[in-house]
Amino acid sequence: MIGEIINIGVVSKQSWREKIRSHARELRRNQTPSEDTLWEILRNRKLSGKKFYKQHPIIHFFNHRPYYFIADFYCYESKLVVEIDGKFHDDQQEYDTQRTLVLNELGISLLRIKNEELKDIQSVIDKIVKHL
Repeated sequence: MIGEIINIGVVSKQSWREKIRSHARELRRNQTPSEDTLWEILRNRKLSGKKFYKQHPIIHFFNHRPYYFIADFYCYESKLVVEIDGKFHDDQQEYDTQRTLVLNELGISLLRIKNEELKDIQSVIDKIVKHL
């Protein structure tokens, strides 16, 4: 299907929704140091007064079946997903491309930030503000 976007089936509305919530909670508990660094800047409307959510599920439907992935950070007001890309993203470029296409179809922009970019945090902040 679309890369690793997970087909969560339609067993019952509660079960697939709870599966998504559980997955997102687990990712929130196990954030990477890079995600923690950026979250300190984005949380509590600290950046341009915009509300960001961390490890936020993005759900879409294909052939009446729900699919989802978890965005590192999502600003609903600006329809912007911010992703922190570590080394493993080098090996999943096709998946990332498909994910970007799905986001664009949903009217959501995607901003990718490499781990190395976080060394110049002001540059990262400027980059995000530019996309808000």
